Amino acid sequence: MKKVLLLIASAAVMAACGGPLSPQDKLTVNDKKINELIGQMTLEEKVNMLHSKTNMSSAGVERLGIADMNYADGPFGIREEGQPNGFMSAGWTLDSATYFPTGSALAATWSEELAYKYGTGMGKEARLRGKDVILGPAVNIQRLPVGGRTYEYLSEDPILSAALALEYTKGCQDEGTAVCIKHFAVNNQETNRGSVDAQLDERTLREIYLKPFERAIVEGGAMSVMPAYNKVNGEYCSENEHLLNEILRGEWGFKGFTVSDWGGTHSTMGAMLHGLNVQMTGSNYLGQPVIDSIKAGKLTEEMVDEKVRQILRVRYAIEAVPADVANQVMTSQPECQDIARQVAEKSIVLLKNEGKVLPIAKNVKSIAVIGQNAVLKTQSGGMGAGVKALYEVTPLQGIEKRAAREGIEVDYAPGYKNFPGRRWGPAPAQKDPLEADAIDEPADQFLMSEAVEAAANADLVIFFGGTNKNIETEGSDRKDIKLPCGQEELVQALYQVNPNLVTVLISGGPTDLQVLEPVSPAIVQGWWNGTEGGTALAEVLFGDIAPSGKLPFTFPRKLEDSPAYALGNFPDKNAGGDLFSLMYRPDVLKMSREERQKLIDSMPKPVSKYTERFYVGYRWFDTKEIAPMYAFGHGLSYVDFAYGEPKATASKDAVKVTFTLKNEGAMAADEVVQLYVSRPEAQVEWPAKELKAFQRVSLGAGETKTVTLTVPVKDLRYWNESINAWDLEHGKLQILVGSASDDIRVSTHVTI
Repeated sequence: MKKVLLLIASAAVMAACGGPLSPQDKLTVNDKKINELIGQMTLEEKVNMLHSKTNMSSAGVERLGIADMNYADGPFGIREEGQPNGFMSAGWTLDSATYFPTGSALAATWSEELAYKYGTGMGKEARLRGKDVILGPAVNIQRLPVGGRTYEYLSEDPILSAALALEYTKGCQDEGTAVCIKHFAVNNQETNRGSVDAQLDERTLREIYLKPFERAIVEGGAMSVMPAYNKVNGEYCSENEHLLNEILRGEWGFKGFTVSDWGGTHSTMGAMLHGLNVQMTGSNYLGQPVIDSIKAGKLTEEMVDEKVRQILRVRYAIEAVPADVANQVMTSQPECQDIARQVAEKSIVLLKNEGKVLPIAKNVKSIAVIGQNAVLKTQSGGMGAGVKALYEVTPLQGIEKRAAREGIEVDYAPGYKNFPGRRWGPAPAQKDPLEADAIDEPADQFLMSEAVEAAANADLVIFFGGTNKNIETEGSDRKDIKLPCGQEELVQALYQVNPNLVTVLISGGPTDLQVLEPVSPAIVQGWWNGTEGGTALAEVLFGDIAPSGKLPFTFPRKLEDSPAYALGNFPDKNAGGDLFSLMYRPDVLKMSREERQKLIDSMPKPVSKYTERFYVGYRWFDTKEIAPMYAFGHGLSYVDFAYGEPKATASKDAVKVTFTLKNEGAMAADEVVQLYVSRPEAQVEWPAKELKAFQRVSLGAGETKTVTLTVPVKDLRYWNESINAWDLEHGKLQILVGSASDDIRVSTHVTI
């Protein structure tokens, strides 16, 4: 509390002296007006602001002209309007939004510029809908290959995640919409997410899991934060003193408000004393019990005032959209659709291109497109956020449209059944014959023979495999990363009749490619790539643009190679029901509050030990010398790039590395240059190497550019647990520059 008061006091002094305000201190400029308003409010009015009003809003004070706070589910498209007390569609006609590529796709661009544009697109469309706060970006580290929300999160690396989170935040808030960055913190699994206790050391917490939040909040001025469902080191995130008060408000100077995940509040006293502002949804903790606790002398009205002040700071930083102004035009706008297309184009990763199968050769006159993932839409599905997209170009539609320009014949066959996962609505009257009963159901022999015949008669086969939005979904983690429904058997059969084969993986996270890789001369990672995903994919396949995406996470050769699996830290031995889905089950809704709480209390309470520490993703694979299937940062192009010898200089503030980069090909292309550091003489424990800087560079055919990468010295520090502070280890620093974590082209060194 002393730290918070000192920060507030210093901000006031800075403002009085006319100095520049930090991004967070800008939220305090209306404090005088806010304090006057609080003085006019009754206790009941103030407490009424601390919990939900509807499923997607919290209350203002109408008599004082304080508008409600309206939330938009995201973070990759403004969710359609729901009914006031649930997520069922309200049936509106103007709430179709732009479906942006999901988080892992955005991260695969490695582009801060596109992350900013992405944020502006989200912010613009939220304003059209009258929304004040977007529930995003989602920036948790991808610790598990099987993670149900891997598609929603950005990367396994904190530097990459932090850079993109920062720009998304700035872009969105520059358009007048607040972000609610989530899920704070260490939310890395969906299994038992409502009760699991993530236990980790302070160094790992600071260096890996908090970094994306820190940059978005401190540098980007993120106005709202959503605590995660899980516990961290024994305390629920929604009432975690260390996370919410000591770090978020104390060290980082956060001036906005926190809002629980839906159903993620656990007590009145814990929430009030340890950093939560708004309970979503319901008022059973931050409603009448707060008033009762004040009357009993356990809480004070001044505590309520401070929480209301933090909410009102955001309310007056974000202009409320009047009801008669919002929802007057279609949410999805052409300029936002164009941003979605740009992100999709830059996200596509060429994993393999043996024999230069891609781009599609000029002599190809017929293409067999095989696999349901070529036609399935990915805007929604499973549990969690989705988008009612105005339109979505599927891969098959993109290929057919582009092929028509060349007079190429395209034949399609579904090839395999699709696993529908758990249904969240009423079951269809009649089962779809193309739906599988189980995720591991063998290949359907009729569908496979039909696909093989189409492949045999084509010049080129494009096989679409991967997962779907019901397999990778909020609320559960995958049991493994194997390709479902007999896809491996199918692709082997296709290769036997036509080795001129391209595999396109449509998924949010990594898949097991041990069987598929040897029979796929070319492999493309296509993601859940938004409204214009099919258009962008066709442009890359046909060579209109060069592929330039890079993997934001490691593709393990086998799941057991991944650190959490290798050390036995996952999967949890007991899996219970999901806290969020319990809230909306019909049988649970009929229960009394006491019965419902008893059910929640009976859920498993496992501990997830992060004994791999900071050896997450490629840090583990490199340090343990385990070869992955495809490494972090990997991504090929249709051209080759030449790296010149680097020159490095170090000052007290930054390390700067300069080198030339040449496009040696005959077409324009982008390269993502990556700078890793290694510490060969270190006394402190470090991974073999760590990403510290990157840049997307656009080059014309034959063009050479000079590239300068800057590494702030503060990003070279480690959290010294003996002094409980950031510390810098001086000595030799090896600079490794290349095209992927396993493709280092040039190196040099400096001393810091």
